[in-house]
Amino acid sequence: MNAAMDIATEADTEADTKADAEPDTHAEFDTDVIVVGAGPTGLLLGAELALGGVRVQILERRTAAQRDSRALTLHPRSVELMDQRGLAERFLALGRPVPEWHFAGLDTRLDFSGLDTRHGYTLFLAQARTERLLAERATELDVPVRRGYEVIGLRQNADGNGEHAGRRGGEAGKGGVEVEVRGPDGAVETVRARYAVGCDGGRSAVRRAAGIDFPGADETLSGALGDFATVDPVALDRARAHGVLAVPLDPGAEDDHGEDDRAEEPEGPEGMKGPEETKEAEGTGGRPGGLTRIVLLDPERIRTPSAEPMTLDEFRASLRRICGTDCGVAQPRWLSRFGNATRLAARYRAGRVLLAGDAAHIHFPAAGQGLNTGLQDAMNLGWKLAAEINGWAPPGLLDSYHAERHPIGQAVTENTEVQTLLAELTLLPAYQRPAAALRALLTDLLGIEEVNRRLAGLVSALDTVYPPAVADADPLVGRRMPDLALTVAGSAAIRVYELLPHGRFVLLDLAGDEEMRRSVQAGWGKRVTPHTVTAHDSRADLDGVREILVRPDGHIAWATRTTDVRARRIERFRALTGWAGLPAGG
Repeated sequence: MNAAMDIATEADTEADTKADAEPDTHAEFDTDVIVVGAGPTGLLLGAELALGGVRVQILERRTAAQRDSRALTLHPRSVELMDQRGLAERFLALGRPVPEWHFAGLDTRLDFSGLDTRHGYTLFLAQARTERLLAERATELDVPVRRGYEVIGLRQNADGNGEHAGRRGGEAGKGGVEVEVRGPDGAVETVRARYAVGCDGGRSAVRRAAGIDFPGADETLSGALGDFATVDPVALDRARAHGVLAVPLDPGAEDDHGEDDRAEEPEGPEGMKGPEETKEAEGTGGRPGGLTRIVLLDPERIRTPSAEPMTLDEFRASLRRICGTDCGVAQPRWLSRFGNATRLAARYRAGRVLLAGDAAHIHFPAAGQGLNTGLQDAMNLGWKLAAEINGWAPPGLLDSYHAERHPIGQAVTENTEVQTLLAELTLLPAYQRPAAALRALLTDLLGIEEVNRRLAGLVSALDTVYPPAVADADPLVGRRMPDLALTVAGSAAIRVYELLPHGRFVLLDLAGDEEMRRSVQAGWGKRVTPHTVTAHDSRADLDGVREILVRPDGHIAWATRTTDVRARRIERFRALTGWAGLPAGG
């Protein structure tokens, strides 16, 4: 890793960085970007913005960090994103890799282990720990997280339409946003910034203030979950046979359920509900040193509004109805309901206000895709917004956030609705027989390697492809860059992802153009780090590829197989200008 870090920073001392200097900061701005919400999406976005050299504040209405386990999974693409920033080992040290996953709870599992990635698994990791690691990252990058600050108003200034100002296209003008917040002492203050991003969940105050529609379907079904310190392991096997999900959490997860501000009102029906803390502590036995999460759909209770509190007695009764035993559950650390309300923001950007994570999309937590989709939103948005503020973004770059991520949000909401319907039909007497036959058919189809691979790529997000800007783009464009083992000039063997920790573009020259390194460093300074590749893994999809421009989020911006050196240099200039802005003095 040290060799990779040295290579990634080598250009800093050689490049002309005049074009990369931040525009003058106007005195009326307290910060460049306000991120509202300190969940996983907001924390990662804050870190990415800081990595891009802009000032950022994260505002969070809760007075303490999340302590409940909530989401439990990081899927392969999310682990890759952590790897690209040099953070993967931190997450792997606390999580548990699981090579298989599920789609709609079908018996045939999705095989992540055979996917084209070094991280072919789902990482079991409680959300509280994910947030803790991302908060540590934010702290390392000097991102302030202001807890106990609730957004109560937001205004865009007259030119808050987000139009480009200045010949570089991305230079933010004097327009901005004013965010009114109530602090922990009840005092109200106004924070002024160039942009604001709502990462504040399904009931997003930022989305509402920006006037962004949130169309979709209201809740029609709810499920229940509980994290228990005491269970009967033998009875859990019977529960699983009746469709109850029972997952052991790692022993340290119990530490995440400490005392905090859980007396706050839980979230409403637009998203996963907050906890209803139970102080009851009874029973003995169970799994020492850890918790067990149990998730169920009770046919008699699926129409219960998810905002209605869950009790231990009700949870036990549901278990008895479903599988004939209450599984000995006791000492609950978290009891909750969750609903299937499904909504997708009509747009991810309104002038100088943007949305990410649950503020942009909510859905039933089928296959654990919500948190992962939010992290991937943040990774896509961070470098683009930083480029806009720093003044070098080419026209349309910031708008490409909606163009690229909105279709992904739509795909996730649609596949979770399909999974929810498959689960719901089996609970309705009128449909149980055909639903069972349908599930059996789909289970068989998942046994076909290509079908399994298709759904595994969808859920893992490894098959995410962003549409190319031009019709004749190379087939690689828009796809995630594979983590090749390679050797670059002046270095030992490393991996592609080890070249990405600074969040810049990386240009890989596979053809040995002696002029490439000098021209790129002179023209694009800190925005692009060029490398001459002397050897790399052999792959059929790379046959004939001469150069590859990798985006800061690990997707391929441009690739060429042109053999003529002069023609290739013209292509390169166009690609760099189109993605990384005008060169110095251009």
